[in-house]
Amino acid sequence: MGIRKIYETDPWLEPFRDAIEARHRRILADRKAIAGDGRLADAVNNHLFYGLHRSGSGWTFREWAPNATRIYLIGDFNNWKRTESYSLKPVGNGNWEIILPDFFLHHGDLYKLFIEWPGGGAERLPSYATRVVQNPDTKVFCAQVWAPSEPYEWTARRPGRRRHPLIYECHIGMSSEEGKVAGFEEFRTRVLPRVKALGYNVLQIMALQEHPYYGSFGYQVSNFFALSSRFGTPEEFKHLVDDAHRAGIAVIMDIVHSHMVKNEAEGLSNFDGREDLYFYNGWQGHHPAWDSRCFDYGKNETKFFLLSNCKFWMEEYHLDGFRFDGVTSMLYWDHGLEKDFGDYALYFNNGVDENAISYLALANMLIHEIDPNALTIAEDMSGMAGLAAPFRAGGVGFDFRMAMGIADHWIKWIKELRDEQWSMGDIWWELTNKRSDENTVSYAECHDQALVGDKTIIFRLIDKEMYFHMDKASQNVAVERGMALHKMIRLVTLATNGGGYLNFMGNEFGHPEWIDFPREGNGWSYKYARRQWSLADNGCLRYGQLRDFDSRMIHYVKAEKVLESAPEQLYCDEERKVLIFSRGNTIFAFNFNPVASYENFGFWAPDGEYTLAFDSDEAEFGGFSRLRKDERHYTIDHRLALYLPSRCAVVLKKTK
Repeated sequence: MGIRKIYETDPWLEPFRDAIEARHRRILADRKAIAGDGRLADAVNNHLFYGLHRSGSGWTFREWAPNATRIYLIGDFNNWKRTESYSLKPVGNGNWEIILPDFFLHHGDLYKLFIEWPGGGAERLPSYATRVVQNPDTKVFCAQVWAPSEPYEWTARRPGRRRHPLIYECHIGMSSEEGKVAGFEEFRTRVLPRVKALGYNVLQIMALQEHPYYGSFGYQVSNFFALSSRFGTPEEFKHLVDDAHRAGIAVIMDIVHSHMVKNEAEGLSNFDGREDLYFYNGWQGHHPAWDSRCFDYGKNETKFFLLSNCKFWMEEYHLDGFRFDGVTSMLYWDHGLEKDFGDYALYFNNGVDENAISYLALANMLIHEIDPNALTIAEDMSGMAGLAAPFRAGGVGFDFRMAMGIADHWIKWIKELRDEQWSMGDIWWELTNKRSDENTVSYAECHDQALVGDKTIIFRLIDKEMYFHMDKASQNVAVERGMALHKMIRLVTLATNGGGYLNFMGNEFGHPEWIDFPREGNGWSYKYARRQWSLADNGCLRYGQLRDFDSRMIHYVKAEKVLESAPEQLYCDEERKVLIFSRGNTIFAFNFNPVASYENFGFWAPDGEYTLAFDSDEAEFGGFSRLRKDERHYTIDHRLALYLPSRCAVVLKKTK
C-alpha cells in the first residue's frame, strides 16, 4: 500500500487537491533544475567554490557580484589599500576571482572587499566568509583568515536519529552566571554536563550565525557561514559538538533563513550596488516588522546560497539538524502579520510565497540526503497543513513543527483565570489538538516567554514572592501554589506532546528573572542576560527541587518509551478539576483542584497492576509527601481507585 496523501488523510484538504499537486510538481521541477536526476547533496556546493580557500601552494578567493566593475581584497596584508596585486578578475557569470601565493595571506589576517560599481563603491564583507570578528574598540566587523596549523580532529560518532526529541534550547552567550558573554568552552565544561544529567537528548543552540547586534538574540544575521566569534573559535565549537555527541546528545542550531539584517557594511544589502542581489525587489524585499531584508527564494543564486549554507553547517560542524526560524514570515507575502489563520484557503491562495515553500522543501530534501537521521523543525504559527508531512505525501518535509499555540494558551490561562477556573477539557484539547499526519514539538515555554516585556511561567505564578520566599524554611502560599503548578504544567505538556518536547535553558528550575540583553535602555547591562545556576545548586533553596522534578519526568518518558504511543483520555472532570490519561504503559493523573483532595477516586483503566512511579508532591520535589512511594494499585472491574491530593500529578506505571 502506497503512502497516503495529506488530502486523503484530512478531508478538509480535499478541495485543495489540485493546489497541493501543483505545489508538488513545482518543487520537483525546481529540484530538477538544480540537480537534474542526481542528488541535491552533490549539486549544492557554493561554499566550496566561493569564499577563501587554500589551493595547492596558495589561496583562491571567489565572489559573486554581477553589478561590480572592480573588486579589491584589502586587509592587514596590504595596509588596507586597493592595490593591483590584490585585484580580483572577472571570470564570467558575475563571478570574480583572485589566486594568491601562500605567503600573501596568513592565519589570523583581517580582510574585507572593496567593491566598485557604476556610480559608487564601498567596503563589504565577503558573502561566504566563514570567520568574522569585531574590533572591540571601533566595533567594526572584518573577515578573518582562519587556517589553523592543526585542524580539529573529530572523535565521537553522531548520536543517530531522534524519533522523540527532548530538546534543551540554549544560548551560549547568556549561559554563564557571570555578567558577560560566555563562550563555547565554558558552556562545554559547565552547562553541557547539566544537560546530560537532566536527560535531554537534543541540544538546540541559538545565535550561532554571526550577527552585528548581540541584543538581537541572533535573529538579525549578517554572515550566514560565519560562526559567531563572540563565543569563541570554530575549534572550540567543534569540541562542544563532539562532547555532546559523546554524551549521546544531538546538536541542532536555530538557522535563520527567513530574513537578513539590512546593514550594508556587514550584510548583503546593496552588496554590489544592487538592492535585489539576493533579495526581492521593492516592498517584497523589506520586512516591515523586523526592519530587515527578505530573500528572493525564486532566484537560483539565492537558493544555492541558502542550500549551501545548510550543507556547510552540517559538514563543517557535524550538526544533526536545524530549527528553521521565522517560517511563517517566509511562507506569506504579508509575513502572517496580524492574520488569523482560520481558513485552509489561506495556505493555498495567492498570499502564499510559493518560492519560499519550494525552497523549504528542497532544504529538507538536501538535509536528509546528507544525513537521513537529521532533525528538522519548523517554527510556524500559521498551522500550514502539510508543513511537517513527508514530501511524498504532498507535504514540505519537515520532521516536526513547533506547537506554538500551547505556550500561548498557558499564558492565557494563567494570566486571565484563577486556576480553579481552568477547564480540563480546554487543557486536554489544546495540548492534544495536533494534525495526526504531522509530528510536533510541545513546550510550556521557550525563550520567547522569558524575553523582557513578558514573563516566564514561574514568574507569572509567584511574581515578587520569588525574591523573598524561595528558601525551604519559608512558608508562603504563593510559592507553594506556583511550585505545584509549575511541575504539573510541565509534566502535562510533556506527557501529551506530539512527538517532541522543548525546554529553555534555566526554565527547568524556575529561573526567577527575565531575559534582557545589554542595550542602551538598560545601560548595556548583563544582569538579565545570564543564568543563575547557583540558585538550583543551593540546597537551602527550592529551585533545585524543580530541577530534580524536571529531570525525573524527562528520564521517565525516555526509559519507559512513553512517547512511542499516543495519549488516550481516561477521565476528565470539569467540576473536580481532574484530568487522567494513559500513554503506553503509563497513566498520568492530574488533580488541578487548589483545595480538594480525593480519596478512592475511581476511573476506568486498562486492566492490570500499577505502581506509583513518581508524583509531583514528593518532598524531594518540594511537595508535602501525601502519597506513599512505590504504592501498588490493581484494577477491579476495569477500574482503578487512587488518592489524588490537591494540585498534584500522579504517574503510574503498569507493571503487570
